[in-house]
Amino acid sequence: MATATGSARGREARGSTRARLDRESIIAAGLELAASGTSSISVRELGTHLGADPTAIYRHFRSKEHLMQALLDELSSRTVAAVTADRADWRERLRQLAQATLALYVEYPAVGAEAVVLTTHGPGELDAIELMLEAFSSAGLSGDDVVRHYALLASHVLSSAAGIARAHGQRAAPGEASPWFDGPILADPRKYPLIHAFNTQIADLEDRELFTMGVESIIQSAEQGAARDSA
Repeated sequence: MATATGSARGREARGSTRARLDRESIIAAGLELAASGTSSISVRELGTHLGADPTAIYRHFRSKEHLMQALLDELSSRTVAAVTADRADWRERLRQLAQATLALYVEYPAVGAEAVVLTTHGPGELDAIELMLEAFSSAGLSGDDVVRHYALLASHVLSSAAGIARAHGQRAAPGEASPWFDGPILADPRKYPLIHAFNTQIADLEDRELFTMGVESIIQSAEQGAARDSA
């Protein structure tokens, strides 16, 4: 009898240990859920995943939005950590940041899709902003040109990567190409002759290719702006 009681107490102790939460364990569990292919993360599902009462999560995050901000900021920290190019190679640093952002948003679509509506104000986001400002300053830009190019790149990368992540989570299998437009476009060629003429090319567009083209266009704009300033 005493042994059985002791065993029960041991199980309770182990259960209590498993249910003990902190910010790090909640963030790790949230990313595990996001990587499972879910289109959204609920506090109830997260509590179940952690083996804890969902209300315990609110002791560490005051709201669902606060939790998503923390998850998104963790991804931002990882994107910055993925940038390994020398500081002097500002172009490659921006490319690596952009591609790492896309890869992580696609890996964790339920979190990446939130990038269009959430600002984290966390260390990951601040590190990413600092990296972009530094890169465009290294390109030879100054003043408003630095800020405008940072804003342009950040807007393109976050919105495009979030959109690709959302589409990936809804329909794409791992490694599957994701079309930019669900085509072909059904349009009367008499009324829309140019759509008819370019329909095949539009249908062949892939969102990842356009993502990369956008990044390269912003880099080229920075090069051109720096050349004008130095002339």
